[in-house]
Order: sequence, then structure tokens, then C-alpha cells
Amino acid sequence: MLSRYTRFGIGGPAEVYLETASESSFVQAFKLVQASGASYTVIGDGTNLIVSDSGFAGIVLRFTAADIQIGGKAVQAAAGAELQSLVDDCIARGLRGLETMTGIPGSVGAAVYGNAGAYGHSINERIREVRFLQGAKMRVFQNTACEFRYRESVFKRHKDWIILSVELDMDEAPGEQLRGTANDILKIRLEKYPPTMKCAGSIFKNLIFAELSESVRRQVPERVIREGKVASAYFLEQVGAKGMENGGIRVADYHANLIYNAGRGTAGQLCQVIEELKARVRKQFGLALEEEVQYVGFSPDGCGPNGKVSAARRSHSDDAS
Repeated sequence: MLSRYTRFGIGGPAEVYLETASESSFVQAFKLVQASGASYTVIGDGTNLIVSDSGFAGIVLRFTAADIQIGGKAVQAAAGAELQSLVDDCIARGLRGLETMTGIPGSVGAAVYGNAGAYGHSINERIREVRFLQGAKMRVFQNTACEFRYRESVFKRHKDWIILSVELDMDEAPGEQLRGTANDILKIRLEKYPPTMKCAGSIFKNLIFAELSESVRRQVPERVIREGKVASAYFLEQVGAKGMENGGIRVADYHANLIYNAGRGTAGQLCQVIEELKARVRKQFGLALEEEVQYVGFSPDGCGPNGKVSAARRSHSDDAS
């Protein structure tokens, strides 16, 4: 069951599940799967995935190589490494640039895929180059070619480009100072997202204030505008999201953009909550909220109005909060 590999603890079976920490084995398996024409998807640590209750009608591949190498201010990390391990290793070596991302669950590859970040910083600020598979060909993109934007990258638009490793450029800074910053952030994050909570962190992306219509901007209090963005939680709170329930799925009482599995929740129930919230915000504000989470086993539009399931060929469903 793929529920074992998602933080939501939700999801049916895959026809085939393949996992390896060997890059050569993964590359070989990936090429064979592509050549076969079978439906497939590649996942990371499952922290930002919603998997259909019916599972995935195809092959699921997972690359778990976790190597991290540091030389001076240059850092190389395999896609399967935990983002937290990378953050901790950099802090221990007195390297500044990732400490604000402490507590974000997920793999390094997923963090690159979704341009993960927090507190005004994103991982793209430190990326020098990304090494990835494009079909049978190994390629390397420099930072600009990755087309990073807020929670976006070129890899999200080309889901068959599979990230294998990343190289970062860091700055030197006192380790104790970096650890203090990280500890303060981690305390806040753990209060908001307890480790035992079956959730994907925030479900919806925040919105760029400058991109909102003038009528919506007039409705937004200055206090909720931070670093040029408006938290989706503000709009969700206005439409009564807090405390919503559907079976085992619940919206937190203290955070309108936090949806979690309170017990025996299903992907169907989760999708119904997500679609209901999107509909409410669209009706009241004319805004189209966009999910941060990725979908496996659903139609190309994600949950869709009916949560219909299909196996999307050549998809890459990585994850990062």
C-alpha cells in the first residue's frame, strides 16, 4: 500500500513498487520502465503527496540515495537525502543558506522540484546546478535553466525529468548563530505541524500580492502581507475553513491552510475538502487557489470535480512541503 510512503497515511496499492539507493540501478530501472511504455511515477519521501484510494495503476519508482558531500562552501547532495540532514550538515560545518528550512520534511530532490523554502528564503538561492535524467540522457542544468519561481521549477512542468543530485553554493557563518536561528524556527514549526500529525504542511500556495486584482488587494489587511505575499490561510479563514470536517479529514482549528488525517481519512474525503475550499474562495474572492501538494493516481487535474482516478503515464510526483 502506498499509504506507507505518504505522510497523510493515505493511498492504495501500486501494481509494482521499486526502490533503490543505487544511482546506477535506479537509472537502469528507469530506462527499462520508460522503454516498456508502462505507466509510472517517481516519488520522494511522500511528505507532500496525495495518493488515490485506488492506488496507482502502474510502476512506482523511488530513489533513496542519501549521500551528502561538503568541500569548503560547495555542497553536493543526492536527491534521496533528507532535506533536514542537509540542513543539519550545513549548520554543523558553519555554512549559511538553508537554516530557515529546518523542520521542512521531505527529500532534497523534492525540495528542488518544488523550490521549497520558508521565512523569505527558498532553496533556489543556493543551487548552482541540478543533475537529472531526461529519458535515457543524463543532463545538468545551471540555476537559471531550472526556471525557479515561488514553489515552481522547470521540473514541475517536465515531470519525466528526474532529479538525481544537486550542487549548492553556501556562505560561511558561525555555526552557533545558525543553530540558534534553526532552533527558533523549528520550535514554531513543531507547534504548528507536530511530527505525529498526518499532514502535508500547508496545502495551498500563498499568493503574490502584486498579482491580485485591485478589488482583492483592497480587502487584504497590511498585517497579513509578508515579503510580498498573502497567506492563503487568510482567505481560507474568511470562508470558514477552520475546523471543517469530512470523515477522518479535518482542517485545523488554529490554521486554515492545514488539512490533516485525524484518523481513518481517505483520499476521496481529502479531495472533497480541498475542492470545497477552492470553490468557497473562488466564489467570495474570485481567486483560484493552487495546491502545493502533488497527486498520484488521479486525473491530470488532480482531485478534479469528481476525484476521478487515472494512471498518468510518464509522471513525476515528487514532494516537498
